[in-house]
Amino acid sequence: MTKENKSLKVKTSSRRKFFKTAAKAGAVAAATVAMPNIAHAAPVTLKMQAAWPSGANIFFEMAGDYAKMVSDMSGGSLKIDLQPVGAVVKTSEIGAAVSDGNLDMGHWVTAYWYGKNPAASLFGTGPSYGMSSQEVMGWMEYGGGRKLYEEAVASVGFDYIGFFHMPMPAQPFGWFKKNVTKVSDVKGMKYRTVGLATNVLTAMGMVVRQLPGGEIQPAMKTGLIDAAEFNNPTSDSQFGMQDVSKHYHLGSFHQSQEMFEIPVNKKRYNSLSPAHQAILKNAAYAANSDNYFKALVRYSTDLGKLMNEHKVNVYQTSDAILAEQLKGWDKIVAEFSGKDPFFKKIIASQKAYAKRTMKYLLMNQPNYKLAYENEFGPIAKVKI
Repeated sequence: MTKENKSLKVKTSSRRKFFKTAAKAGAVAAATVAMPNIAHAAPVTLKMQAAWPSGANIFFEMAGDYAKMVSDMSGGSLKIDLQPVGAVVKTSEIGAAVSDGNLDMGHWVTAYWYGKNPAASLFGTGPSYGMSSQEVMGWMEYGGGRKLYEEAVASVGFDYIGFFHMPMPAQPFGWFKKNVTKVSDVKGMKYRTVGLATNVLTAMGMVVRQLPGGEIQPAMKTGLIDAAEFNNPTSDSQFGMQDVSKHYHLGSFHQSQEMFEIPVNKKRYNSLSPAHQAILKNAAYAANSDNYFKALVRYSTDLGKLMNEHKVNVYQTSDAILAEQLKGWDKIVAEFSGKDPFFKKIIASQKAYAKRTMKYLLMNQPNYKLAYENEFGPIAKVKI
């Protein structure tokens, strides 16, 4: 072999060794890209207690919907440990428990802290002025309501940030032993409700008792109360109200615009990343739509079951009773506004928002009932 051939063989061998080594290095690099060795932080978990029992309860289910949205939006990095009523504290203690850190979050309604400040009821169970819960939530976010809400929260010593979801349809006047059409039919009647509605219906001559949801049906069965409302056909049927009454009155101004409040401990909230804070807020917005859509399907389906399977008579609350409720609201609002400048300030804000926005909305909406009856006939006679 010549020197030239020997030199060529050495160079070829070197090149082969180089490419083999490079190939191995490339394979290792490719594997590293395909399966990166990334350390994932443990998910942040927030403990939430609802004011609702677990199991067959649509409100607890809706709280669970919100918790799932938070987990999904965060890719599992933020989770909510949802507990039912009484798991940590009583319903009336949820606000204090969230404020002092025994709970990270709660799921209830502002009417449940009405006893600490009547203004709480204005953020969910106040006068309508033509607004539904959808418009009250609009006032909260774009009409100055949130600042007033935060003042109300601080006024009772709560230390939390609050979000809202599920603009509830107007609540039924409820369950009675007979069809009530005149104001005289309900005077002296022992009746269950909560929030400022207690004052309004008392002004109508009713004897009002505030009871937790789970106590309503037994109280009506034993005669402690003569009539009651809770919230909607699904929840009411889950409580078994159809077993103690066959007369159900829909559509009332006593609680015509309510929504869920989600209090979050302020210190815990501020410890979260900006992304997690945004998820808690925006999941509530998402739950607004999802829960409302679900409610329309479930409430209407369960109303049909009450009528068809349980032979419940369903009525629209009479205009005479509705008009008396509005008089009751005028009386109570005037009384509380005269005693409490802050209450008066909230009412003024709501009225200004309602006067402007509802003129547009009410004049712009066509008569949907006319369209419905054009297709299906008189609404009172339609079977669902």
